[in-house]
Amino acid sequence: MAIWISRSRRIFNHFVQRACPLSLLHPRGSRPFSYFESKQLQEPQCYHEEEDYHVDFKHDENQAMDFPGGKIPFVSQMKFISESSETRLACYRVLDNNGTPIPGSVFEQVMQDLAVKMYSTMVTLQIMDSIFDEAKKQGRLSFYMTSVGEEAINIASAAALTPDDIVLPQYRETGVLLWRGFTLEEFTSQLLGNKGDNGKGRQMPIHYGSNKLNYFTVSSTIATQLPQAVGVAYALKMDKKEACVVTYFGDGTTSEGDFHAALNFAAVLEAPIIFLCRNNGWAISTPVAEQFRSDGVAIKGQAYGVRSIRVDGNDALAVYSAIRAAREMAIKEQRPIIVEAMAYRVGDHASPDDSTKYRSREEIEYWRRRCSVARFRKWIQKNGWWSDEEELEFRGNTKEQVLQALERAEETEKPPLADLFTDVYDQIPLHLQEQERYIRDAINKRPNEYPTNIPL
Repeated sequence: MAIWISRSRRIFNHFVQRACPLSLLHPRGSRPFSYFESKQLQEPQCYHEEEDYHVDFKHDENQAMDFPGGKIPFVSQMKFISESSETRLACYRVLDNNGTPIPGSVFEQVMQDLAVKMYSTMVTLQIMDSIFDEAKKQGRLSFYMTSVGEEAINIASAAALTPDDIVLPQYRETGVLLWRGFTLEEFTSQLLGNKGDNGKGRQMPIHYGSNKLNYFTVSSTIATQLPQAVGVAYALKMDKKEACVVTYFGDGTTSEGDFHAALNFAAVLEAPIIFLCRNNGWAISTPVAEQFRSDGVAIKGQAYGVRSIRVDGNDALAVYSAIRAAREMAIKEQRPIIVEAMAYRVGDHASPDDSTKYRSREEIEYWRRRCSVARFRKWIQKNGWWSDEEELEFRGNTKEQVLQALERAEETEKPPLADLFTDVYDQIPLHLQEQERYIRDAINKRPNEYPTNIPL
């Protein structure tokens, strides 16, 4: 096709007039060309003449290749790029295991009100996980997934964002939604699929979503949210919004093609997006050593031209500071950022999982003792912002509130049967009408086999 185009300047000029924003047709500087910026020019800088294609004829062609994208120097010695560096990528940390700031550490200052809110929300998430996971074991819920070991990632990252920032979660970001104002009643309604559920009972438990809180509904399919998130970020860019997108995913997601497509997509379009990877050591039963040979996830950003950082996911101050900095860069510089948060998954992958089948109890307990919630509590108590008495009172009150919300949700009736067939088509098509008749006939024939709390 390239040969065919080059034979006809008229066709070529027509092509570049239509496609001139593409970076392939522009000389590259120290930073990739911005497609969006080119769209804002009143007179598009298209290349109508052959000589407009930039080639520096003055340079010594024996020293460097003036290739599209920039000059590439020649070397006479054959040298392969190493598969890995001699040392692992460092991990940014502020608080040590005792909740004491590391001397010389640079971090975003957190005032008392914000720190106490962050801690109390982390505790609330802990209690929710404990009660809802137990409810699943009792048969009161059909499915649940905890965030044990990853509470700081949830809450600290959410605290670093603004309500205008858009979240595309994976499935272990309950705390992000909790921070944004999703109520206990809304959580329990979704878990039980009653008429208070935003999704009208048509999603699996923990597949939360909220339009008003800028939180996309969880999708079970691994990595599907990543390219979608880039598209959302590009829309923010086009609308010149002072906001960014944050999309969450686990280490196992990086083995999906959508991960790589999303990174390249975001880098080329210079989308204001934060890719927040929760590297918790396990993709269900697959350890990271069997997931990839690279040094984790942050290092992958360099291959795609994406700035990245590795952070201690058990350190709430480090996560908060990293996300604040990443957000500022994403918006001001209009670029994607990768944040790899290292936090061991202490809980099972999900309620049907028994992680002791593929990892030792000793390993789990080792990381449980390094709880991010306990570390952050030590810090706020050293500052005089929290006490043992407040801890006892808050945990007791929160446990009671969660239990009451669960009981109320259990007593609330389900959405009507008709809701199974609505909200997709403007007019219900014939095949869905036939399915509705079929299920109603089945209920009429065997009414005792169907729950009574679903309005017909």
